Formats: sequence, C-alpha cells, structure tokens
Amino acid sequence: MKKLVLLAVLALALPTAVFAGSSIDYTNSGGTLSGSNSGLSLSGSVLIAVNGNGGLITGSDLGSMSFETGALTSGSLQTGGTFASGGWFTITGNGSNGIPTGTLFTGTFSGPVTWTMITLSNGTHNYTLTGSLTGTIGSGYSTVGSTVQLTVNTGKGFFNGCTKISSGDTNVVVPEPGSLSLLGTGLIAMGGMIRRKLKA
Repeated sequence: MKKLVLLAVLALALPTAVFAGSSIDYTNSGGTLSGSNSGLSLSGSVLIAVNGNGGLITGSDLGSMSFETGALTSGSLQTGGTFASGGWFTITGNGSNGIPTGTLFTGTFSGPVTWTMITLSNGTHNYTLTGSLTGTIGSGYSTVGSTVQLTVNTGKGFFNGCTKISSGDTNVVVPEPGSLSLLGTGLIAMGGMIRRKLKA
C-alpha cells in the first residue's frame, strides 16, 4: 500500500517539470479599443486560438480578452505615445473545444505600454499597442508575458478615441513551478530510501 501511495504522489509531482520554459500563445480577434489620456481599454475581443503544450486549439469563440492600460505619459492618442504601467489584463475561456472555463490569465501591464502609429504609403494609418505583462495563469502560477494588438486601418484620419481591433497576440510564459520541482526531487529521494528499507 505504501508503494502505491508513493508512486501516486511521484506521478503527480513529476509532470510539472514538463512545463518549464514553455509558453502559451493566445490569439484574439475583433473588439473595440477606446480611450483617452486616462488610458486605452479593449472590450468585446474574442479568443480564437490557443497554442501551448496541448497543441493548437482554434475556434470562432473560445473566450474573451480585455484590458485597460494606465494613463498616457507621453505623446498623443493621434500620433502615438506611451501609457503608464498598471491597469489590468484578462483572458478568459468559455469551455469550447477543450479550453477551460474561467480565467486563463489575469494580470497587469508591468512596464510602459507603447502606442505606435504607422503611416502606410497610401497615407492611411494603422496603430499597434505593445506591452509587457505580469500576472498569474489559471493554475495560480506567477508568470510574465507580452501582448501586441493591431487596429483596423483608420483611413487617412487619426485615432479619435475609438477604433476596432483586427487581431492581437499575447504570449505568456509558463513558469517552472520551482517548489513543486523541489518537492518532486525530494519525493524521488525519499522513494529510493523507502525502497531500500523495504528490501532490507
């Protein structure tokens, strides 16, 4: 019985090392980006792909992504600028295609958020929002990540406080759960000691 319990505990502890150094990539589509000098916020954006250790999962609606940045610290909404760290960032799943229901990632912007205007050769404008993230993944592990959100072309006009998002990509590092790895190593050592004692 002791052997069975020990094997069960080891089986639970060892797989945690598999996730060390890996990442999960979340792709979102659509939604409305609105804002002022107080910050930018995204609402109504749909999660359409998740690519991680379990492979690529796609669908027309796997969940949602929303965020709010800190306040504008330099530049302007129209021509590009920088927003303060802080705010919040949330990715949720809705249970579709094997995606868990509930919060997949929650956190904040860990550094300045860059708002860049790109003028195309035809005189129209695209905007890109880029920022670093810190937070937790659904299993409760602390993690870091980054996001890039692309807007729909605004034509020859400038961002006027509201635009649509064409797509976005958020990459979250799956951290090595150090304490569980240490636990697994300790359990292996204990298992070896117990095995020797049982043989004696």
